Parts: sequence; structure tokens; C-alpha cells
Amino acid sequence: MSENWDLHADGWDSNKDVVKYSELAFESLSKITNLKGLNILDFGCGTGLLTEKLSTDANHIVSLDSSEKMISVLKNKNLNNVSTITTELSKNTIENNDLLKTKFDLIVASSVFAFLPNYEKTLSLLKTLLSPGGRIIQWDWLETEDTPGFGFTKIRIESALRATGLKASSISEPFTFKSNDSEMKVIMCVSTDIE
Repeated sequence: MSENWDLHADGWDSNKDVVKYSELAFESLSKITNLKGLNILDFGCGTGLLTEKLSTDANHIVSLDSSEKMISVLKNKNLNNVSTITTELSKNTIENNDLLKTKFDLIVASSVFAFLPNYEKTLSLLKTLLSPGGRIIQWDWLETEDTPGFGFTKIRIESALRATGLKASSISEPFTFKSNDSEMKVIMCVSTDIE
């Protein structure tokens, strides 16, 4: 999967739609979360457009993506409180990477889960990385009649959270993304550990 994303890395940060999406995601996050001093995992970070915005207030960010070229673009931004990991998330990665030994106050995943083969498995892995009281915040495309089989419904998210021992503190549609002649709604979920 990472090889496909490698093909997009060079022009990613100059794509106005990608930049706008990251701005809207950050804006919706800023309305509900004080980022000051947090330890954050940016899961599926790409070139780090969201990481950049988070880095101004966060204590430390670990940005993880499977695309080597996307991570290379992020590294070239020289953000002093950001560490990167180039790999797919797995139990082995969590057990053997020192950057994942510290728990995270916040895990963000912006337009990531719809592209992964197993949403529940990924949520279970991310849950193990949360500090007590920590939150996972995801933005994904809202599945609609116009986009059947792509994205998520509220019911689908709630089902996955229940299956993995997480609960939603909120599920909303924070923005509609407009590009050329099309509109796609974004669904945002804030979840925490049930325990």
C-alpha cells in the first residue's frame, strides 16, 4: 500500500484540496481540544500537513505513515518536536519501537481508516497506545447514497468502537469538502477507552 502513496508524495503539499482538508480538520480539532503540552500520535500522517499545525502547541508528536516518500517530505520540514516512523502499524511495531513506548494523550487519524483493510484491528492497536483519559480523533469521508461502500456511517463507527472497547464521546459532521463540482461530507469521531 505504501508504494501507491509514494507516487503522490512530491506534489502532496501543493495540492490545494489536500491543504484545505488539513486546515478544516485542524480547525475542527481546535474547537474541541487544547493541544498545549500533549503527546500526540499522528497516525497515517502523510507529509505532515496536520502534524505541522499540531506541532506549534504539542509537547511531542510521533508521526507514523507507511509511505517512505511521504515521511521524507515531513522530515524535510525539520519540526523540532516531531519524530517519525515509517511502517505499517502492527503489534510487532508497537512492541519494538521505542517511540511507541510512551502513551499518547491524543491520537489523530485524518482521512486514513477508509483506506485500511481492517478498521477494527487498527482501532484495537491504537487503543493500546492511549494514555488514561486519552482520545482518538478521526476524520473520514461520510458514506452516503452517492458514495456507497466508501467511507463510514455513524453506525459503522459505533459498531467498530464497541468491538474494540472504545466509546464515542461525539460523532459529528464538522465540514463538507467542496472540490470542483463535487461535495463530500466528512465525519469526525472522538473516542475514548471504555475502561
